[in-house]
Amino acid sequence: MIGEYVRLTPAELDRAVRDPDWALEFIHELIEAGADETGGASQSRCLDIDKAWDTLGFLLRRIEFPVDIVHGEEEIPGAEDWGYGPPRYLPPERVHAAAAALGEVPTDALVRGVTEEEPAQADLYPNIAGEGLQWLKYVTHQYEALMPFFQAAAAAGDAIVIWLD
Repeated sequence: MIGEYVRLTPAELDRAVRDPDWALEFIHELIEAGADETGGASQSRCLDIDKAWDTLGFLLRRIEFPVDIVHGEEEIPGAEDWGYGPPRYLPPERVHAAAAALGEVPTDALVRGVTEEEPAQADLYPNIAGEGLQWLKYVTHQYEALMPFFQAAAAAGDAIVIWLD
């Protein structure tokens, strides 16, 4: 299961909410077009955080992060399962709140005080038993990619659609 993110303009989000079939097709086109991009997370409209999503969610809940940047906060009404459940989204104002909060939580603060055993004991996906600190390093690398992605989306006034594929 891979955590997927796509930035949409407010007009694109409005259409996606009204027509989830269009959204799925449009987002797949964005992903295909983005496969050739080399500008990094701040330039791209698409991002995936691989399998780090569940551990990242665990770490963000520990610090009471104010926005659900792992699962999104609003479901696209009538959307079919896009892999492992329906897509959800953050409207532009929540993207802005998330970007501001991300700016206040540096990577070291995200993992401060986390023991090697804690994520393994939390029964997270994927099972990381025995990978401990190496896995946390991988998760923080994905977190660092989310920061410029959300900042660019907030600066552009974009929404973000989130789903597990």
